[in-house]
Amino acid sequence: MLLLFSVICTSHAFAQSKPAYELYNAKGKKIRYTRMLKKIQNADMVFFGELHNNPISHWLELELAMDLHNNQSIQLGAEMLEADNQEGLDAYMNGNIDKEALKDEVRLWPNYDTDYAPIVDWAKENNIQFTATNIPRRYANMVYKNDFQVLDTLTTQEKSWIAPLPIPYDKDLDTYQEILNMMGDHGSPLLVKAQAIKDATMAYFILETKKPNHLFLHYNGAFHSKKHEGIVWYIHQYKEGMNVKTITTVEQKDVSKLEDGNKHLADFIIVVPETMTKTY
Repeated sequence: MLLLFSVICTSHAFAQSKPAYELYNAKGKKIRYTRMLKKIQNADMVFFGELHNNPISHWLELELAMDLHNNQSIQLGAEMLEADNQEGLDAYMNGNIDKEALKDEVRLWPNYDTDYAPIVDWAKENNIQFTATNIPRRYANMVYKNDFQVLDTLTTQEKSWIAPLPIPYDKDLDTYQEILNMMGDHGSPLLVKAQAIKDATMAYFILETKKPNHLFLHYNGAFHSKKHEGIVWYIHQYKEGMNVKTITTVEQKDVSKLEDGNKHLADFIIVVPETMTKTY
């Protein structure tokens, strides 16, 4: 009877508190944010897998950067910025152009102002290096239409904005097979290859720009680092021995317990209510 009363009280308290998120380790054990922070501080790089329209992801991305910066040297990078726009991004970070000019010089996502500008501006104010890691979208689209070999037709300048060719490739990675299954009749091996060239390019520029004794915090869609695959797989292909930690974001109807299907997606899993407001 006492146990039942305790369960009822706990459930009632949880319902009243309405947490915006809960944090779990890979096995599904609830942990504190400060505990996660301590566990990732010695990593070479941390991949923050976001849901692009989830405000909790974006808020925690900035909070995590600020908290890490308080204790160590960090640098940032993001899928949302493409390698051929690095010069424009650097010009903004160095104060040579303003926000309006940035919009002319750099291809920014539609939700940049609300979701990514706060991080970029904070990095600018604190002199933190920010790397545009992703392949220019047009080249990924070329792979989707014509396979990897189309990249051989690019100029030397264009090739400088992608991972060195040929890239390693394993179509049997769980997440790549998951893409095919999700897309059904619309899926194709070329779709997976387009994903792979993005992952390879992001990994390449992370390693190319990473400074010694700096933690590299990278922002990307959750799928790009899910199950330590995607970008993380390429990191290990290009350079052995990297200490990599991953964070991902999922949505659940009930955030009080991590669903079995969401376990082991990353080292740390942020669970957000399905009813959370979307940024777009």
